[in-house]
Amino acid sequence: MATDTFEELAETFAFLDDWEERYRHVIELGKAMPPLEEAFKVPALKVQGCASQVWLRPLVAEGRFDFQGESDAMIVRGLIAVLHALYSGLTLPQVLAVDAVAELGRLGLNDHLSAQRSNGVRAMVQRIRETAASAG
Repeated sequence: MATDTFEELAETFAFLDDWEERYRHVIELGKAMPPLEEAFKVPALKVQGCASQVWLRPLVAEGRFDFQGESDAMIVRGLIAVLHALYSGLTLPQVLAVDAVAELGRLGLNDHLSAQRSNGVRAMVQRIRETAASAG
């Protein structure tokens, strides 16, 4: 299960010839994200387990999940944008039903991220899942 936005992203990745182009696209996605207000860069919203600094601010309204995010690393900021495309707008049960490993695998991310970056993505997904579970 993935959002229409994520499906479009997967189609874009399928047209990009190599990982370097995909990597650049992930960075561009991160640059296009609105910045997180400084007031939300607090320890409670910081994701542990990421090599760089990452904050996720969950937003749940009318049973739908969304979040804002920020990182001090451009590639991680792009990965936050990818996760936003994957989860934003889903219902809380849908968030919990997403197989993030499989969906991100469709983009080839599993094969091209360093171990530290992969751990960071897992930590972000875990935070998203925990938020959805506790809000539901």
